[in-house]
Amino acid sequence: MTDQTDTLTIAGRTFTSRLLVGTGKYKDMTETREAIDASGAEIVTIAVRRTNLGQNADEPNILEVLPPSEFTYLPNTAGCYDAKTAVRTCKLARELLDGHDLVKLEVLGDEKTLFPDVMQTMKAAEELIADGFKIMVYTNDDPIIARELEAMGCVAVMPLAAPIGSGLGVRNKLNIMTIVENAKVPVLVDAGVGTASDAAVAMELGCDGVLMNTAIAAAQKPVLMASAMKKAIQAGREAFLAGRMPAKRFASASSPVDGLFFD
Repeated sequence: MTDQTDTLTIAGRTFTSRLLVGTGKYKDMTETREAIDASGAEIVTIAVRRTNLGQNADEPNILEVLPPSEFTYLPNTAGCYDAKTAVRTCKLARELLDGHDLVKLEVLGDEKTLFPDVMQTMKAAEELIADGFKIMVYTNDDPIIARELEAMGCVAVMPLAAPIGSGLGVRNKLNIMTIVENAKVPVLVDAGVGTASDAAVAMELGCDGVLMNTAIAAAQKPVLMASAMKKAIQAGREAFLAGRMPAKRFASASSPVDGLFFD
């Protein structure tokens, strides 16, 4: 296990788990709770526009299944395609969650790719930060944009590994590495993870954490996949801290041949 002092700090809050999970796409609330428990996640993200936080009295309330006393909520602006809607959604979340100010901002560019609209994202981030929100921001894997979002005051930068829900894994390792190397705030891969090895790769690149939903919820056995993701995050983090051996083109014997005794 990783050292318990190797914690993740976001906006002054400290966490032992580096796996953040979503709450959508499960077959029911029971499976949602079981999978999140198996993941060991302390931060759960919720789509404010699609989830009942008490605004619909006749529907199941996610706050009862995942009590805020047990988890840190990360309301997100999924489904927003312009800055105005994203800002309004964050303000609704703050109202529903008694002044909660930590949010995940995502402003999408189109329905087919779900790539971020960077210009609208930056516009929304500027307004929300000025209003006292702590912004964890979903963005593309452009190191320059990541640097600008950090400079604006975002508390974490969350580049995509691949399109949302695609399960393609980390498609551009070099860009993710560059973002990590330049950042002074946490960098968390957000979107594109499909299986445990993808999560491990993200952590081996030096990312501070990974956020995922579909990779767990769409698995044939979500609870088991959640457990696998927990272990993958831990293994990837340990591998990063350990420092991997240099990659070599040719073999290098585990045992030296010099000094062997031959008959």
